Amino acid sequence: MSPLVDFQRCHPGRSTVPNNRYMDDVRELGDAQLVVAIARYREDALAEAYRRHGGAVFALAWRVSGDKGEAEDVVQEVFLRLWRGPDRFDATRGSLRSFLLTQAHGRAVDQVRSKAARRRREEREARSAAPDHDVEGEMWDFVLADQVAAAMATLPGDERQAIELAYFDGLTYREVAHTLSQPEGTVKSRIRSGLRRMKVALSEGPVQA
Repeated sequence: MSPLVDFQRCHPGRSTVPNNRYMDDVRELGDAQLVVAIARYREDALAEAYRRHGGAVFALAWRVSGDKGEAEDVVQEVFLRLWRGPDRFDATRGSLRSFLLTQAHGRAVDQVRSKAARRRREEREARSAAPDHDVEGEMWDFVLADQVAAAMATLPGDERQAIELAYFDGLTYREVAHTLSQPEGTVKSRIRSGLRRMKVALSEGPVQA
């Protein structure tokens, strides 16, 4: 992979192959001088910057994104940005490698966030694209609730009241007994008896309240 692949499109008429006449020259330059040469549209200088730091940029991007193809895209973008805006690099604030790695990290993180947001959006769209399933489930819940209510209505009052307190109000057997001023054993017996009646009623089909 080379960061120079898009230069023909970005700069029509420019060669995308570094001039070998300058290669030995740029290899003697420090990183700061290399950026100055890039600012003078020296493609061989950019190629040298890539030779020195492209591997580290790619490794960081791959570690963050976890995807080789996306990491290659990050490298491409980082070095194209260096080509288009070498003045963004300030040698007094750090090394060229640190500058490029910072650029790569930010872009890779953006890719990860964008992928996560796209996945969440696709999941929401997939759920909304299947409304029939959700409607069917909701309708079944309503029907079942109606049948339970109808079965409850057929129970003797003391059994129904004990079950409502235990299962709809969330009280324990002891709390139900205290609320009804009844022995705990009596409450348990009424609840069990009522549940058996409801089970039979529901198994026999729709209940007429």
